Amino acid sequence: MATFLYRLGRFAFRRRRYVALVWVALLFLAGFGAASASTPSASSFSMPGTEAQKAFDLLEQRFPGGSADGATARIVFKAPAGKSMNDAAEKAEVDKVVAELPKGSKQVASVTDPYQANAVSKDGSTAYISVKYKVNGMALEDSDRKSLEDSGKAAQKAGLTVEIGGDALQAKPETGSGEIIGVVIAGIVLMITFGSLIAAGLPLVTAIIGVGIGVSTITALANVLDLGNTTSTLASMIGLAVGIDYALFIVSRYRAELREGRDREEAIGRAVGTAGSAVVFAGLTVVIALCGLAVVNIPMLTKMGVAAAGTVVIAVLIALTLIPAVLGFTGKRVFGRRTRKKMEAGTAEAATEAKPNMGTRWSSFVLRKPIWVLLAGVIGLGAVAVPAASLEMGLPDDGSQPTSTTQRRAYDTLSDGFGPGFNGPLMIVVDGAKAGGAKAAADRTSDTIKKLPDVAEVMAPALNKEGDTATITVVPKSKPSSKDTEDLVHSIRDAGKDIKSETKAEVLVTGATAMNIDFSQRMNDALLPYLALVVGLAFLLLMVVFRSILVPLKAALGFLLSVVAALGAVVAVFQWGWLGGLFGVENPGPIMSMMPIFMVGVVFGLAMDYEVFLVTRMREAFVHGERPGQAIVTGFRHGARVVTAAAVIMIAVFSGFIGASDQMIKMIGFALAIAVFFDAFVVRMAIVPAVLALLGSKAWWLPGWLERILPNVDVEGEGLKAHAAKASDGDDDRELARV
Repeated sequence: MATFLYRLGRFAFRRRRYVALVWVALLFLAGFGAASASTPSASSFSMPGTEAQKAFDLLEQRFPGGSADGATARIVFKAPAGKSMNDAAEKAEVDKVVAELPKGSKQVASVTDPYQANAVSKDGSTAYISVKYKVNGMALEDSDRKSLEDSGKAAQKAGLTVEIGGDALQAKPETGSGEIIGVVIAGIVLMITFGSLIAAGLPLVTAIIGVGIGVSTITALANVLDLGNTTSTLASMIGLAVGIDYALFIVSRYRAELREGRDREEAIGRAVGTAGSAVVFAGLTVVIALCGLAVVNIPMLTKMGVAAAGTVVIAVLIALTLIPAVLGFTGKRVFGRRTRKKMEAGTAEAATEAKPNMGTRWSSFVLRKPIWVLLAGVIGLGAVAVPAASLEMGLPDDGSQPTSTTQRRAYDTLSDGFGPGFNGPLMIVVDGAKAGGAKAAADRTSDTIKKLPDVAEVMAPALNKEGDTATITVVPKSKPSSKDTEDLVHSIRDAGKDIKSETKAEVLVTGATAMNIDFSQRMNDALLPYLALVVGLAFLLLMVVFRSILVPLKAALGFLLSVVAALGAVVAVFQWGWLGGLFGVENPGPIMSMMPIFMVGVVFGLAMDYEVFLVTRMREAFVHGERPGQAIVTGFRHGARVVTAAAVIMIAVFSGFIGASDQMIKMIGFALAIAVFFDAFVVRMAIVPAVLALLGSKAWWLPGWLERILPNVDVEGEGLKAHAAKASDGDDDRELARV
């Protein structure tokens, strides 16, 4: 691999104008496609194989034209103190809204009069209008959304309190200015690391080009492939971070090769052949981990993973081709002016060797105190991981919105007027096709549910025209995200099994609350198998890279430790509310169901990124005859500064998304930032050298029979020396073509 990448790097260097032109053309084409595409709508949500999804599909079939997937809204009215929503003046204001709302929008499917639908609270203080739309929330036109927002203004002037809830007000999440701040911090870190404005700007520019191509392509294909509106945000988050890191690795190695006196073309070839190999493997692990999300069998999550993986692939290709091309234009200006003068005088390398850097000093300290460093790292991360034992997963609703939003105020008003469970009603679907009708089974189901605990109200069954399917609305006593509501769903499903055995009618539970419960359960069930898949992949891949058993085992266990610690931090902040104000968490609650498994996939790739780049240098030194302890110091001398800069950049980029308005983006940004911090600075910088110091030469042991069957991918670039001796300047293009 190293030889192929060596040739590729030199080819991109020589043909830099054409390579740069190709990437600019791709950026233009992707941008044109994104500009020409219609605004992305919300991704359709489905969970094949779950009861809630089966019931939802049955409703679509048996109740045609019901717009089951259409947006909904509740316009909530609260009477002034001392008055009632049943008073003539208040009722007149509500009637005006009911009459006017359909006139302001062509996409309204139905508007329910609260006085005809029994949607007035028992104490008369609260009433609500139910609005159903023909399309989902993201497909609503701005005029329809504005009509909804303006619908209660006249009633407000008359003294009523009016709030609006539901997904009809759903809007594309905003990331805020935090993302820009993250990029600025990344630029500062790069400037400090390289001491050159050109070297610092190059990773940023190329990463932005990669993200621009990736996100524009996602936007262009969003409606065609049903990618939704949050996919591009997550892809940009990951693509920007890895794009900067991969470019950083290549540029750093290029500078090191120049310091050793090689000419520019040879230096870029060796940089791509060595650091590029680490980039390929690091990128491959991220791609496999993201695509592996398909095992969860949630189409939305699969699409998010594949789209983000595509952005990572672009980042890898840019690092291997565009970076060498751009370096061809910059010349030796990748160094600061002072360093260039020293290089011209031939003193740069000597000065570098004479003064130990921070990586050398830190690794020497770890070698003197390996047991204490290991214990401190493991105990520290173990303590942070403790809250992970209390992990509760769920999906957000309007109750998790900030109190400043009308959705949250509508949610609270309905809870006060109708009870906590009113915001999460359950839809019971009775399929009586095999029972000769659904009425008798629906009545039996309704009577059974009324006897269950935590049931506030059971509505009368509603039959379809054919009479073979009935729906029953059940209002729990507890709020939608509570454990009591989840237990009620399971109790209804258990009771439905008995009803089916007696009447042959199938009883299914669906609705937003039941969908959330099934989704959380699906994610819970998939977390451990997916974690096993990722850790197993890490072990096998690193065994090929490092040709060792204990090094991959140590890397996999370290990854597990950093992930569990990150989960503990997420639970402490977002579920328990510790330091919640600092991170904009107004309403602590269950952790987003998809967050843990998504974090595992991304952090796995990033952890292997640091592992490969740092430990490859150690193995390279060990193979060339250095003692195990010396090899550790050599690896840190060359790699610690770059890995530290890469980690700080990733933390800055991910932290920028904590300012997003969307709770999922905010939580994932925090989780990835804290996970990178733990993995880079505690696991890779402390635990890894401590373990390697204790293992000594045994760390690099591999059984002879395994040595023979494992492929030699030559990540260290062993084959480059022989190739450099044979290759001539005139035949590299032909060699590249043959490869």
